[in-house]
Parts: sequence; C-alpha cells; structure tokens
Amino acid sequence: MAALADPTRAKILRLIRDSQDGRQLVGRLAEALALRQPTVSHHMKALLAEGVVVREPDGRRVWYSIAPDQAARVDALLGSRPRVGRPDLERIVADLSTRYRGTFSAETVRAQVSESYELLAGATDSPLVASRTAAFAATRLDALSRVAGDRPDRPEVLFVCVQNAGRSQLAAGILRQLAGDRVTVRTAGSAPGPEVRSSIVHALDEIGISIGGEFPKPLTDEMVRAADVVVTMGCGDACPVYPGRRYLDWDLEDPVGKPAAVVRGIRDDIERRVRSLLGELLAT
Repeated sequence: MAALADPTRAKILRLIRDSQDGRQLVGRLAEALALRQPTVSHHMKALLAEGVVVREPDGRRVWYSIAPDQAARVDALLGSRPRVGRPDLERIVADLSTRYRGTFSAETVRAQVSESYELLAGATDSPLVASRTAAFAATRLDALSRVAGDRPDRPEVLFVCVQNAGRSQLAAGILRQLAGDRVTVRTAGSAPGPEVRSSIVHALDEIGISIGGEFPKPLTDEMVRAADVVVTMGCGDACPVYPGRRYLDWDLEDPVGKPAAVVRGIRDDIERRVRSLLGELLAT
C-alpha cells in the first residue's frame, strides 16, 4: 500500500492498465506525465520490487504491465475503468442482417447480438465492447450456419482454456499462421478474462504472429457443435461433449504470472502440438 500511495505511481498504473494492450514503455509514460524518464524509471523500480508490475524485455525496449495477481488490487485502488455508453445494438443487428441475408432472419440475428453483448459486457469494461459484440455475434452465426449443414470443405478447430487469454490464444495464433485459410480456428474460455494477456501478445509477436483483433470470448454451445476438433487446456469438464467431434486435452502449464522465458517454453510446446495436429488435419 505504501508503494501505491504515491499519486504519480497511481497515474502510472492507470496509464498502463487503460492502454490498448495493457502495457507501456517508460518513455511513453514519461511523455504522457510530462516527467523525466529517470523519474518514471525510479517509480517503476519501486512498483516492480513490490510485484505490482511485471517487466517484459523486448530487444532494447522494456514493456511494463500490471502483474496478473495484482490486477484486482490495482482496480480497487484506481476504481473501475470508465464505462462507455451502451452500443447501438440495432445498428449492429442491421449490418449483420445484411451480411447474413438469406441465411438467418433478422430476429435470429437480433437474438444473437443481444445475447453476445450481455455475455461480453459482463466480463469486460473494454471501450471496444461494441465492435467485439459484432465480431462475437458473427462468429456465433457462422457456427450456427455450420451446425445447420453449411460446412465448408475445411476442418474447424476450437481451442478452449479457462480465461481465453493465454494458452488458447497462443494455440489459435500459431495454427492460423501455419494453416492460413485451410483450417477455421476459433477460441473460447470457460470463464473468460477481460483481455488477452500482454505476455501472450508479446510471445506471439516474437515469432511474427499478430494477435490482431482477438479478445476473450465465452464458450457457447454452437461453437462446440460447429467444431471438428475441440482442444481443451485446463478447463476441466466445462466443455460439453457431442458425438462426432474429436476431443483433445492438452496438459499445459498455465502462463499466468510466469516470466517471459517460461511463457516462451509454453508457447514452443504448444507450437509442437499444433504442428502435429495440423499434419493430421491436412492428411485426412
């Protein structure tokens, strides 16, 4: 508490927490706060010593993010992130109704958009909740279309972990990179977190993979039914089982709170498994 009591440190933590990918450089913090870099570095050293932030070297740069196990305390100190107004769901419904005209009725689209918004809004206060609602609803409509019989001539893989912020995102990013449009890749979480962890974004970026617009998504019934292969990673029995699907359970260490070297090891273990899975999918 003493380390967090300094108002400058509170401002630093707010800038880190509220940034788009949850991490900041000392230079950017100094510029935003109109302070000298050595001053900001002094505060970062104190926060790091108390375990409030974690340090992620990136060549000559060093990124700082909130330590996962301290996120709740930081939120308690800073207060919740400012909520944006309710998105224009009717506009989203209208756009998706145009996209899925001839496949789904406007009523079906509206139901998916409304439910998708409620599922996402309850798990995150991201200012991007509107665009994420549209993307999540579209993903679910695509899954429903596949379940109904519109199954493209390519396999679909669903990666599931607890928060959909670590292992499943690593696996999905790697498979998308390797498979291109030969495999449809989805992810979900049994208890999704608010954002993809910055350590995961960095671990993928190191090997040339962008996280793009990915975000944690709840596990829904139609996503499981649409998949040919469901890969679970530490989410226990949360995933429903349907006949005709292949289920794999990958016993992987959870990267939450782990140093960069450990996260890289988890990433590389996942890559080996993904390459093996892709070989099997393309051979069938």
